[in-house]
Amino acid sequence: MKVISKFKNKFWETKGATIVVVAVVLAVLLGFAALAVDVGYLYGVRNELQNGADGGALAGALVLFNADGSINPNADIEAERIAAANNASGQPIPQIVVERGHWSFATHIFTANNSTTQVQLDERTFEELDVDPNFINAVRVTTSDDNAPSFFARILGYQSFFVRTDATAYIGFAGRLDPHDVDQPIAICEDSIQDGNDAYTCNIGRMINSGSNELNNETGGWTNFDQDIATCQSGTNANEMSGLICGEGNPNEIELGIGVGANGGQIQSSFSDFTDCWLANTDIDDDGKGDKPWNITLLVVECPGNNMDNCSKVVGAVNLNIIWINPQNDPGFDDVPRSMTGVPDKADWSCNDLNGENCWSSFVSHYNIQNVDGSPAPYQQKAIYFLPDCTPHVPMGETGGANFGILAKYPYLVQ
Repeated sequence: MKVISKFKNKFWETKGATIVVVAVVLAVLLGFAALAVDVGYLYGVRNELQNGADGGALAGALVLFNADGSINPNADIEAERIAAANNASGQPIPQIVVERGHWSFATHIFTANNSTTQVQLDERTFEELDVDPNFINAVRVTTSDDNAPSFFARILGYQSFFVRTDATAYIGFAGRLDPHDVDQPIAICEDSIQDGNDAYTCNIGRMINSGSNELNNETGGWTNFDQDIATCQSGTNANEMSGLICGEGNPNEIELGIGVGANGGQIQSSFSDFTDCWLANTDIDDDGKGDKPWNITLLVVECPGNNMDNCSKVVGAVNLNIIWINPQNDPGFDDVPRSMTGVPDKADWSCNDLNGENCWSSFVSHYNIQNVDGSPAPYQQKAIYFLPDCTPHVPMGETGGANFGILAKYPYLVQ
């Protein structure tokens, strides 16, 4: 009987210990359940906050720049508007902070800078701009909720949680030109339109056959927009030009930093077609002479010494005003401009002098069209003249790595 009694006592002692262990395990399991449920919910809240931050940053960066490349202070408003359109915990996002500033690709650091003044882009290298906090290129949006509710965690004394996230979207430099960004199949040599600080000024007033100096007699040439490495080395020809002149521009994307099919020499039929297109756009009174500027966007390529290779590297695009074309083989002064209207920031011009040379001198002086050496532009055969007012074609294309002075059109989220 004593043995049975001892066994009973031992059983109840063991059972009591088991109850304690079970109670402790249940408490731990309850804690894990609370943790799993609340953490899972908080991850959902964080994802909602992240969606708001992502959308706001992208929306703000998309309108970060005005058409002239200056900073748009209303980018903050747009970023906050889009971020606020999202919910967290079933309610509008409680806290939204928007900052404009500089994103560095080298350090992966965002530096807030709400200045509305942008630095000069086309005079700086990518490396220089990347370390300059005054180069505004990004929008950061921070979203947070300091009262995200808890559920099972309340048992442990946690009534609510603080959840915060952010997103940064940046505008890089254009690595590509979209289809039809370029209007006509002519490429301009970069050197011929730059001033002493390498800024685009277009103070050289012609592109093809621009004077007698053999080192500078090709400030531009024809292009077929072909960037296939196997075919662009062969340049281009009249057959390829015929379908592009006065057409819809480049049919495909053009990648900056890669060569393009080109020809620096004269193509007689192409020049005639181009002249006809110019007159169709500028001859107001049907007298066979252009009477107003022709605003177009053209490729800019590398061609050291203004001598174009068959596969010259594309470095950008530029918008300019062609003001006159001389298609004549004879550079005499029988067919010179006699009137011009609609030139930006210039009074209308006309000449009734019977001496054509005097009219030409008056024309180039009035519109400041220069030769390679800075002297008034000569009346050169087979020459295209444009005003000294060109500007980089911005913004456009997708983000690339190098700085060609052209900002991209579409923003990217920092990963």
